[in-house]
Amino acid sequence: MTIDDYKALLPTLPKDPGVYKYIDADNVIIYVGKAKNLKNRISSYFGDKKHQSNKTRIMVKQAKRLEFVIVETETDALLLENTLIKKLQPRYNVMLKDGKSYSYICIKKERFPRVIITRKVIRDGSLYFGPYTSKARIKVLLDLIKHLFPLRTCTYNLGEEYIQAGKYKLCLEYHIKNCLGPCTGLEEEESYNEKIDQIKNILKGNFANVKGHFVDRMKLHAEELEFEKAQSIKEKLVAFEDYQGKSMVVSQTIRDVDVFSVSSTEGTAFVNYIKIVNGAIINTYTQEVIIQLAESEEEILTFTVPEIRAKFNSLSKEILVPFEIPIAEEGVKVIVPKIGDKRKLVELSEKNVKYFILKLQKEQANRVQKQTHAERILTTLKNDLQMDAIPLHIECFDNSNFQGSYPVSSCVVFKNAKPSKKDYRHFNIKTVEGPNDFASMEEVVYRRYKRLHEEGESLPQLVIIDGGKGQLSSSMKAIESLGLTNKMTVIGIAKRLEEIFFPGDSIPLYINKKSESLKLIQHARNEAHRFAITFHRDKRSKGLTQTELTNIPGVGTTTADKLLNHFGSVKQVKQALVSELTEVVGPSVAKKISAYFKEQ
Repeated sequence: MTIDDYKALLPTLPKDPGVYKYIDADNVIIYVGKAKNLKNRISSYFGDKKHQSNKTRIMVKQAKRLEFVIVETETDALLLENTLIKKLQPRYNVMLKDGKSYSYICIKKERFPRVIITRKVIRDGSLYFGPYTSKARIKVLLDLIKHLFPLRTCTYNLGEEYIQAGKYKLCLEYHIKNCLGPCTGLEEEESYNEKIDQIKNILKGNFANVKGHFVDRMKLHAEELEFEKAQSIKEKLVAFEDYQGKSMVVSQTIRDVDVFSVSSTEGTAFVNYIKIVNGAIINTYTQEVIIQLAESEEEILTFTVPEIRAKFNSLSKEILVPFEIPIAEEGVKVIVPKIGDKRKLVELSEKNVKYFILKLQKEQANRVQKQTHAERILTTLKNDLQMDAIPLHIECFDNSNFQGSYPVSSCVVFKNAKPSKKDYRHFNIKTVEGPNDFASMEEVVYRRYKRLHEEGESLPQLVIIDGGKGQLSSSMKAIESLGLTNKMTVIGIAKRLEEIFFPGDSIPLYINKKSESLKLIQHARNEAHRFAITFHRDKRSKGLTQTELTNIPGVGTTTADKLLNHFGSVKQVKQALVSELTEVVGPSVAKKISAYFKEQ
């Protein structure tokens, strides 16, 4: 959108809360935002651009129109924004980064439910607890459940009709007392489901209910003089109390709360979540968030909190955060604690997120050390140009001519940050007359990628055009006509200030002069220039040769080449004696050459 588009829209903008959508030329929604005051928020995109990020300026430029929806309250705007982002996935909205796939503990929806570990959440009515970021914690939990409650591990369909028909036999798990044999009717469904209820309490952090269950069972066996069974229950109770003691109890007064904190770096933010049930930490999690338009930490946390709570099925009515954020959930209270235990919990979350970032930085530093020189440069180039993929295959174009005569172009190829000279190509300009650099660039780019496309060859990730906005624009015409616009990243490099231009963007990108990525771009540009000018000089030299020697009657290109190879230049041919010429081309042609130059 231009400033004129904004001025035309301004009188229609309300001061009410609502949601706005930026839409591009292809009618695709590229950004969704909410606002307390639609007029003020939208106007901020067209104010002082010094305080805007480059991505924000690009997003506004790509947008062709803007739509908005008025709602009653800011909460309604928040709900609608969240719904639209989930549904549409606009490219410029903040997005949760799905890195690892964490494990869940699943209680299957079936008769005599199994308790299993899974990385996939299937909406089939089964209960899922997690995700668990710690492998050690999930192992401890499963070992505890296995020790306390013998459950089946088989995948049999334990329908009543199959059990009554005696379809199954007791397996080894029964004989080693890991299962009580529900497949043969030795364990009642009611008794089995009672164990499942207690497992749910453990996974939810309701330790008091589980402890009460074991105490009641132990007393019952003792009253009935079943001392061996009572002792067995006591041993399980001791194991459970040991697990409970190792669970980090943070407060005797704070019951069920969710704690969040956020820390952001350039382009990325990290949100830490601590889930507290009955005063004990039962889970911790750190979510990586991709920042698209320099969103504030408040905006990031506002978007992320509902997502994480949904992921962990949290029903806590209290949320602790380091600063105020709007929450659309009814009955949920957001607290910014200043002192006391609740403040310590927020500080604990902040420590966790800082430790997570530090750990990532160390891992990244180790990876960088292990990277090859080429990998490091290409990764830096990818980040500098904000590319989606590492540019393993780079091509660079340049033109060369002499006052419009002998026009040629070159295409040099870099693979893994090194010149691949066997893939270099030069072009004679066929359709352009006179010194027209723009048209020449359009022609050779079209010819190059038309051929690659038709032959099914792989396209480069990065195309570099030696020149400014004019050459870049001409190249994009060729690429657009081939339908390859989104298949490659195309940039232009202007020599004077080493400015990097992107198609359709008048604001250049400046890469640090000492950057390895800029040096790679310069290397490709210089190599394309060298290859083009060498080809141009060869062609011009051959052209001059032809006008001098091939104009002599009886001297063709083959004879002219013999003479030049022997004497080295046209000047030396002129000065040669007839006897010397005869040794190369024979007496008849030698006389003609000598007579020709004497007449000159």
